[in-house]
Amino acid sequence: MRIIGIDPGLGRVGYGVIEVIKDKKYFLDCGVIETSKNKKEEDRLFEIYNDLNTLIDHWNPNIAAVEKFFFYRSSTTISVVQARGVIMMVLASKEIQISEYSPAQVKLTIAGNGKASKKEILEAVMFSLNLNYAPRPDDSADALAIALTKLNEEGIN
Repeated sequence: MRIIGIDPGLGRVGYGVIEVIKDKKYFLDCGVIETSKNKKEEDRLFEIYNDLNTLIDHWNPNIAAVEKFFFYRSSTTISVVQARGVIMMVLASKEIQISEYSPAQVKLTIAGNGKASKKEILEAVMFSLNLNYAPRPDDSADALAIALTKLNEEGIN
């Protein structure tokens, strides 16, 4: 089984790819799809669409875990929701099973505390994937945590 975790955003979409073979997890890749603030929003959304399609075609994941958007008052709320919509559309077009998790669910599953700090999440991701270095930037570590949440739900600890 191969899973992609995705942390949606307009400026940065974090992603992390993990493979599971015989209940053992293997880190494959992580990073961000980054879009320029100097571009029009529709061009940024199209860039996310293209780059995510390329990533999916390269890694060919079976399942996806995506962070649910939690609403707050911000000037970027609508843009992030639109980016998330593009992400969901790409995954659906590739017929990839999607699971969604709130930030609190991810924190509780990964660190045992729904209000865990970024540092606690990062340490838990590194431990779970037996990494010697911290995935950077933070968006990619968050995406790996989201993927690990799905794996935990599947009984793969």
